[in-house]
Parts: sequence; C-alpha cells; structure tokens
Amino acid sequence: MDASTTVTNSSSLQISHFMLMGLPGIHDWQHWLSLPLALLYLLALSANLLIMITIQCEPTLHEPMYHFLGILAIVDMGLATTIMPKILAIFWFDAKAISLPECFAQIYAIHFFFCMESGIFLCLAVDRYIAICHPLRYPSIVTEMFLVKATGVMVLRNSLLPIPVPALAARCHYCSKNEIDHCLCSNLAVISLACDDITMNKFYQLILAWVLTGSDMALVFSSYALILRSVLRLKSPEAMSKALSTCSSHLILILFFYTGIVVVSVTHLAERKAPLIPVLLNVLHNVMPPALNPVVYALRMRELRLGFRRLLGLGDDVSTSDPSFRRPLRC
Repeated sequence: MDASTTVTNSSSLQISHFMLMGLPGIHDWQHWLSLPLALLYLLALSANLLIMITIQCEPTLHEPMYHFLGILAIVDMGLATTIMPKILAIFWFDAKAISLPECFAQIYAIHFFFCMESGIFLCLAVDRYIAICHPLRYPSIVTEMFLVKATGVMVLRNSLLPIPVPALAARCHYCSKNEIDHCLCSNLAVISLACDDITMNKFYQLILAWVLTGSDMALVFSSYALILRSVLRLKSPEAMSKALSTCSSHLILILFFYTGIVVVSVTHLAERKAPLIPVLLNVLHNVMPPALNPVVYALRMRELRLGFRRLLGLGDDVSTSDPSFRRPLRC
C-alpha cells in the first residue's frame, strides 16, 4: 500500500515542462545582451549562406576542401539556429517555458552539430595532410567517391552516437524543481533536476566526449604535426609559405573550437562559485564559431575573397592576372 502510494504521488509530481531562467545572477538586465547575440546570429546566418552560394556558383571552388567548407557552413547555421531563437525569445518575450520533448530534441541537436563540426575539421585536416604530404597521390585518393563516403560516415556517426544522451535524459523522472539556470537545454543542467540516479547519464556523456571529440582532436593535431614536419622539409621558401598559408586558416579555427570546449569544460567545474561564467561561455561557444568561421576564411583565403567579390558584382575590380576569375558566374 505504501509502495503504490509512493508511485502514485511520484507520478503526479512528474513535471511537463522546464523553465529556462536565462543567465544566472543577471536576470534583471540580461536582455541587454540580446543585441550582440542577435548580431552574432545574423552574421552567422548571412556569412555562412554567402559562403555556400559562392562555393556553389564559382567553378574554381568546386574542390574537395571547399566541399567540406560548404558542409561546415551548413553545420554552423544549424548549430546557431538550434539555440539562438529560443535564447532571444527568453530575453525579448520572457518565453522561458520549454516542453520536455523540445528540450530533449535540443540536447540531441546540440550534440549532433557539435560532433559534426568536429568531424568536418577532421576531414579538412586529412584533406590538407594528403594534399601537402602526398601531393602526387592526392587526385587518386581524394575523389568524388571519397568525399561522399567521408561525408556519409560523419553524418552516420554523429547521428547515431549522440542518441543515448537525450534518450537517457528522457528516461529520468523529473518530480520537483523544473527551473534551469541556463539559456539552453544543456544535458548536465537538465539531468541535475532528475530524481533518479544519473550516473549512467554522466558516464555516457564522458564516453561520448572522449570517443568523438577527443579522438577527433587527437587525429586533427596529429595530422597538422605531420603537415608541419613535411612543410619544414621543403627547400623552397615560396612553397613553404603557400603550404602554411593554406593550413593557417583551418588551424586558427580548429584551435579556437577545441580550446573553447576545454575552457567550457573546465569552467563548468567552478559553476557553484561563479554560475554565470560557464553558462555565458557555453552560449558564446555555440554562436561565436558559426559567426567567426566564415570571417576567418574570407580574410585568409584568396580564392573565397575573389569569389565573394564576383558574386557581389565587384568582379571588375579583380586583378586581371587571373583569367579564371573573369568568367561570369553560373549558378
């Protein structure tokens, strides 16, 4: 009798939605941050869309590296769109409520896009490794079929492996507090409200981070270490400069992406003392890479800059030394 009563009372206390309270400690004036966040979101959408259109329309950019950059642009837009509309709704309209299914779907989407971004950086590193360390074999290795297979493996891997994260969170029983001191449905913040044992949830989150992000990071930096060793052996300063210039933009963004993950993870340990810092860094790490990635590529990659200028009708200003950029664009 007591057991059945306990089950009944527990079921009646099952909550139907969470409340995303926003940035902890600054709820009264957090809406002032909506303007810079909205500008970053608009920059992420417009700049990545411009990259996609330019790569599609410019024949000289129909190369494997730009194929992966186009996918990275799609992933960046997806990551920013997963969180920013809800964050802006919280800041502007006080729309804090989010249903459990919507919250779990957001958890899955965040993990999927993060893992996809890490996977695309790995593909870019492998592409540059083959191009610089094995240039004669590059056309025979990096074929159209290679691009299809690499993209398919990344999508399949990053679609399936994150599924247990929201699935385990959905199995938990939420029977008391439903307020989350966050702007988005962070998995750790959500499961901390559960009345059940969440050891398995934390364990799988850790395993996923090491298996996917950790292995990708190790392979990426190993690839660039081999690239650097190969570049330093080049006798021609011009060839060395060209190789380093090709990889520098990738390496800047890769360092920014993985450093951000490490910083967010470390600051999460100090959440009790300064709860605002890890939450704010988590939000920025979801929107800043999508906004900055296309800016860095546009500033450091000449081919993309020329493609942008032609797409925006500035093709007449392009140097006539490169006749390939005097042809009309055909989308």
